[in-house]
Amino acid sequence: MTIYALSSGLGRSGIAVIRISGSEAKNVISSLTEAPFPKPRIATLKKVNNINKTGMIDEGIILWFPGPKSYTGEDMAEIHVHGSKAVIQSLLKSISQIKNCRMAEPGEFTKLAFQNGKINLLKAESIGDLISSETEIQMKQALKIIAGNNLKKFEHWRNELLKILSHIEAKIDFPDEDLPENILKNIKDTSLKITNEIEKNLNDKKIGEIIREGFKIAIIGPPNVGKSSLLNYLSNREVAIVSEIAGTTRDVIETHLNIGGYPVIISDTAGIRESEDEIERKGIKLSLKKAEEADLKIIILDQKTQKNSHFLRDLADGKSLLVINKIDLENYKLDTEIKKFNPVLISLKKETNINGLIDKIKTNLENKFKGSENILITRERHRINLEECLENLKKFNNKSNSGDFDKAAEDLRLASRSLGRITGKFDVEEILDSIFNDFCIGK
Repeated sequence: MTIYALSSGLGRSGIAVIRISGSEAKNVISSLTEAPFPKPRIATLKKVNNINKTGMIDEGIILWFPGPKSYTGEDMAEIHVHGSKAVIQSLLKSISQIKNCRMAEPGEFTKLAFQNGKINLLKAESIGDLISSETEIQMKQALKIIAGNNLKKFEHWRNELLKILSHIEAKIDFPDEDLPENILKNIKDTSLKITNEIEKNLNDKKIGEIIREGFKIAIIGPPNVGKSSLLNYLSNREVAIVSEIAGTTRDVIETHLNIGGYPVIISDTAGIRESEDEIERKGIKLSLKKAEEADLKIIILDQKTQKNSHFLRDLADGKSLLVINKIDLENYKLDTEIKKFNPVLISLKKETNINGLIDKIKTNLENKFKGSENILITRERHRINLEECLENLKKFNNKSNSGDFDKAAEDLRLASRSLGRITGKFDVEEILDSIFNDFCIGK
């Protein structure tokens, strides 16, 4: 089956790119254009016609990539036309009338590239991440993986484990032969070294996942202290409803921001207080859950609520930033007990010291992402497989001392298989759909 899709963005544009991949790709180009057929990998200007040349659609560029030297590994073509809605619809309609052609699923071109051995699974994932990147740090992380930096480390570990496994299997196959002492020592040294390296990479505070998904900030506090106003200010738009009526925000409102080049997800939460309203209580429960999950909690209080012991006792910790709002009010006075929390003093109404608060947030982000260029794990899937690898390696380390070589060999096989699943060497069919469904259509 041959697949096709609009590969460029939706909406009016200067250029639209329609991508085709499969055995009928050549037939598609022949059916829509006049002879001669374009030379491989040379941009050729041609009139693009309706199916069987019944009227012209547009004049555009044709690119022909015969397989296997193409992105997908199959025969592949691209048609570059003007990006009007009418042109795109006419062209897609014409292609749909060609036998054995269908619209591509999200990420299907890249999925084909992986299945045909053109790219590994890490690169496939990172292509999707690059397309979705909104900040420079997300872009850099995706490009690093595309370049193969992370693949080298996973493959190095796997190759070392396979080398150890070959020695263990030699001992199993030839039990009467003693392995040289230096080989046994090398086995132990190598397995312990890999174990330590994996443990170190797992102890990374999940920075790679946070870069990819966004740094979570929860704005929490009592009603009417300025939580929604702060969210709107940081977003530079009216994201949340601001009202003097307590309990206006009953659900979590989230927005994605770029703060200092870092991806951030800020949540405005329901005001936390004692309430008899069932819906409001559910909102408060959700607020506390968001606070627990957040990478940074901005606890915002004001003159009236700054002595609220609940917030300071239960919510203030190492990942909290205390903010006192409404310092513009008459008779404002900072409570002595509050000072030890080193609060940021602001007035959202007068826009006083908001930049100071933003600088504090940026400093928190910089500290969090320090050393992110060396991060190996960028998805939960990688972490789970590394944890499984580590578990089996530790079993191997214990068994290798006792001489239980058969079971030790199985531990090594399972450890190397876990590493292989990260790069796409083993048992990945079940996860392909979940990976590529996040792609845009046409990629």
